[in-house]
Amino acid sequence: MGQAIPEFGKFLESLRGSMSLREAAKKSGLSHAYIRDLELEKNRSTNEKITPSPDTLQKLSNAYGYLYRDMMIKAGHLVEQDFSSPTTAFDIDIDLTQIYYIEIGMKEIMYGDQKSKLTKNVDSLKDFIQFLDTLEDHGFKKVDSEMYVNFHHIRKYDERSGRLYFDTAGTGVSVALSALRQRKHHNLILRKIANNIQSSLEYSYGALPNSAVPGFELM
Repeated sequence: MGQAIPEFGKFLESLRGSMSLREAAKKSGLSHAYIRDLELEKNRSTNEKITPSPDTLQKLSNAYGYLYRDMMIKAGHLVEQDFSSPTTAFDIDIDLTQIYYIEIGMKEIMYGDQKSKLTKNVDSLKDFIQFLDTLEDHGFKKVDSEMYVNFHHIRKYDERSGRLYFDTAGTGVSVALSALRQRKHHNLILRKIANNIQSSLEYSYGALPNSAVPGFELM
């Protein structure tokens, strides 16, 4: 653990910039009142000092487009020296190419595929952050505040419910996208599904009705 920079709350406010509190709340999934409390560094109801958790900082990092690792250092959760020495790979025994989705908790990570789930504790915050930074290299995209999905494995997309399935019938395991991520990844999802099921529509889906895309239901 390090020490937070002076006036860390003002630093958070500067990252928000011209973005309104309600817009920041919508992007981060945090309440606008709580974001303002963090900027003031106190709970306005109790007048007690508050410090954002690593999970909260990750949400703000995504909302503001600021590097999570640097935000953690400025908040005092990490120090620069943590990244100056070699480290072992995080969960090196897990083949991420075979994992369908990953759910991130405060102290543990849950890996899932079509048949099983595996939970592992987070022993090193430093390795954990570096692990998150590599997920996209393995085909994972963030679909909610704590959920990452391997887009190489999705086979069906229910647009109305915002659910992704890993089987073409849509009867097996599924995960839900947040409304924000659904809008952001909509076209990518359709392309990936077409590619994953070896469909010739991979590059032409945009010119066809949704119902013509294999695995996609027009609701």
